[in-house]
Amino acid sequence: MSAVPVVVIFDVGKTNKKIFLFDENYKIVFERSARFIETFDEDGDPCENLESLRLSVYDSLREVLRRKEFEIRAINFSTYGASFVYIDEYGKPLAPLYNYLKAYPEDIKKEFYKKYGGENAISAATASPVLDSLNSGMQLYRLKKEQPAVYKKLKYALHLPQYLSYLVSGAEYSDLTSIGCHTQLWDFTKNDYHDWVKKEGLDKKLAPIVDGDEVFPSEFPGNQYKVGVGLHDSSAALIPYLINFHEPFVLISTGTWCITLNPFNSSPLKPEELEQDCLSYMQYKGKPVKASRIFAGYEHEQQLKRISSHFNQGPGRYRNMKYDAGIIYDLLREMESRNEPVVPVWSKDSAFISRDLNSFSSDKIAYHQFILDIARQQLASTKLVIGDSKVKRIFVDGGFSKNAIYMNLLAMMFPEMEVFAASMAQATAIGTALAIHKCWNTKPMPNDIIELKYYASNNDLAL
Repeated sequence: MSAVPVVVIFDVGKTNKKIFLFDENYKIVFERSARFIETFDEDGDPCENLESLRLSVYDSLREVLRRKEFEIRAINFSTYGASFVYIDEYGKPLAPLYNYLKAYPEDIKKEFYKKYGGENAISAATASPVLDSLNSGMQLYRLKKEQPAVYKKLKYALHLPQYLSYLVSGAEYSDLTSIGCHTQLWDFTKNDYHDWVKKEGLDKKLAPIVDGDEVFPSEFPGNQYKVGVGLHDSSAALIPYLINFHEPFVLISTGTWCITLNPFNSSPLKPEELEQDCLSYMQYKGKPVKASRIFAGYEHEQQLKRISSHFNQGPGRYRNMKYDAGIIYDLLREMESRNEPVVPVWSKDSAFISRDLNSFSSDKIAYHQFILDIARQQLASTKLVIGDSKVKRIFVDGGFSKNAIYMNLLAMMFPEMEVFAASMAQATAIGTALAIHKCWNTKPMPNDIIELKYYASNNDLAL
């Protein structure tokens, strides 16, 4: 029996780390998980154990190479963003893999924005809200200021996907999906590094940029597979949709964050949009993607605890709760009678946070109100990036796509759109594989990997 041609994908999230093998039809033929191992940086702040991560890549690779039933043709990587690995001329890490939630020093922050024209100017040019350590460019700036001896030894600051790729290929490169992801490094108006990056000399510490579909030979003798440069996970998850759908659409990718991605809107971000948590991502082909986000997945987790505790119910009860249009009709009429705005405005948190649970006669009604508040918040957020683009379809993937109440409410709130729950096993990993399709797969690009479920609008309840 001949070996099955496969691509190996390392999908590295903050807490979930997996390796997948996909065959030429993009079916998973092997899967393995690795656990998150935490350590601490020099300030005692928690961070990822970089050495453990490095060994995990090598150990996983050895395991799949030993499996004679597979013929490994290519390897690629996707990881979370805003994380740099600082390497010296020998490729050795010089510092911990700092956590992007690490507190940022106020004195360095104030000095930086005063020096380079203020928060609004930097944010507008780089399509990046001010997010402190979540702006990876600010992490590199901090390293230069606080650790000059380390900075002097620094050859390259590699974003995490490119560092993992480097471990296998030995090739030191940057890619635009990482550079263009709320880093404050990339000037979207000039399509180049921002002037501040060049004035500080940071561009010399960033490896040459290549396209997201670039591949390199393996550094290991006797292995013929190609190695991708690696991708930022949010950009990778968009790739299957870009390949399968050519009419304008938006993708609402739901999880801890609910991120609306519009690859058909590349207009510059306005100051008021930045203030409402809009940003730009970069496609693997280098085209900007306008995006907005709300922290709805995290809020769902918190409010579910509040509702289930108040009504003495198990949280699992709400996982498959059916949509009740009658309850929504009553809630909308009650909101109208209280003069709550018919068309919601953007807000960082949903209205449910301040609602009194004693005002609800059942947990079912309370949960419908909560999802209604989340959906209204989503409406305001998504409209920010639809703008004037000719979008006619909304795809929702991730956790909320399985929530019947959320999906029905979204269809209600966008009566002029076709709203679909999209189901695809491991969208980020598949997108990462599709980016390098031409280097390993002789079959045509697949057009059947996304399952869609249509939700019709109830115009009687439309906002």
